[in-house]
Amino acid sequence: MKTDLFTRHSEFEWEIAARGAMTVPARIFASRQLINDMDDKVYQQVTNVATLPGIVTASYAMPDAHWGYGFPIGGVAAFDPELGGVISAGGVGFDISCGVRTLHTGLMAEEIMAVQKKLADRLVYAIPAGVGSTGQLRLHGREMDDMLTGGAQWAVAKGFGSREDLEHIEERGRMAEAKPAVVSDHAKKRQRDEMGTLGSGNHYLEVQQVTEIYDEAAAAAFGLAKNDVVISIHCGSRGLGHQIGTEFMKSMTVAAARSGIALPDRELACAPINSPQGQAYLGAMRAGINCALANRQILTELVRRVFADLLPDASLDLLYDVSHNTCKVEEHEVDGRMRQLYIHRKGATRAFGPGHPALPDDYCAVGQPVLIGGTMGTASYILAGTQESETKAFSSACHGAGRAMSRHQAMKSYKGRQVVDDLAARGILIRGPSSRGVAEEAPGAYKDVREVVDAAHAAGLARKVARLEPLVCVKG
Repeated sequence: MKTDLFTRHSEFEWEIAARGAMTVPARIFASRQLINDMDDKVYQQVTNVATLPGIVTASYAMPDAHWGYGFPIGGVAAFDPELGGVISAGGVGFDISCGVRTLHTGLMAEEIMAVQKKLADRLVYAIPAGVGSTGQLRLHGREMDDMLTGGAQWAVAKGFGSREDLEHIEERGRMAEAKPAVVSDHAKKRQRDEMGTLGSGNHYLEVQQVTEIYDEAAAAAFGLAKNDVVISIHCGSRGLGHQIGTEFMKSMTVAAARSGIALPDRELACAPINSPQGQAYLGAMRAGINCALANRQILTELVRRVFADLLPDASLDLLYDVSHNTCKVEEHEVDGRMRQLYIHRKGATRAFGPGHPALPDDYCAVGQPVLIGGTMGTASYILAGTQESETKAFSSACHGAGRAMSRHQAMKSYKGRQVVDDLAARGILIRGPSSRGVAEEAPGAYKDVREVVDAAHAAGLARKVARLEPLVCVKG
């Protein structure tokens, strides 16, 4: 995008003034280089969001922003129901509650490297991954509804993990006010065999080495030190979440028209928060959140079993689990008054600062862990939320590197086998069911995650704590 389209407020904050149907400005957090490299559709989408009813303060885009469905991926927007605010399925995304979970291992890199190949092979055997992958659980009827109501708490009760895990999961592992009754039978059928699976696309399970510490105090609070090994799991609500998004996207198009909402893009389909359609979507979406939390909890137990057999001295305690495709009701200050707002984060991570009451006690002094996925050939990062982020972007930060080219473009540019071989030569083992999937997710298909994270840090959205580099990656 051309920077002459913006007013520059700081080195890493750019604003598009409200014009036309926009009721608030649009703001993008990025370096000049990241702005220049963004697709023009990001500009169009972030300004389109600024026209939706009841939006407050601004429409935001994070440093990893790229074109999405309706909202940009990396988009954040807050809506006030008192002002006729809306809920938008496009503002959450199809993979409801896609997120990242990071686990400690209590091991050092050299201990992993001694069994690296065996570990990679054991993990890919134990973790179902890829398009149409299925797990060992089969959920029907009441048990499906119990999972959609209970989330990770349900999974723990079923023997997947321990209650100690729940303290380090957002919402303590269970999203309240889920309504399984408004989730279609088709969505439930799609999920029946998919619990405990990674899925495909950009989802992964990675064994990672801590190679850099930037904030000693926060790292100590998070239990991180240089050369430690951690495991990160990136996945979401699988077929159920996609089906909820598909169905409500269609019905919200009708709901918007009935409510007299003029949409600049039909992909921004929405409904008033307090309308029957809006409340139905919220109930279904919250069930989708619980599905994702339960899914990552089950995957955690599968990983623990592999380590218990191969590396019995490992201790896979949960560092944190946070989603980046959600709409949450949160209290934020706007115009000098605390308000209950519906915060859409699509490809954006919640980043509560120190002292926030939602944080676990052991993280309260330093802020929420913000888990940033990179690529299988570069790095991921752990950041910490800041108090400054509250006023910057409703306590939000980036979620990953952000795509630089489409999957189709990546397929034309890379061969999966060559990517695997090149990374193996660098000591990174890739495992997965699809050579095509590896090509689509080639490191070169993404932006420079370091530049994205540096921009988030410099903008005050979250501060850098640790850099993680891959040793083993199981790709979906």
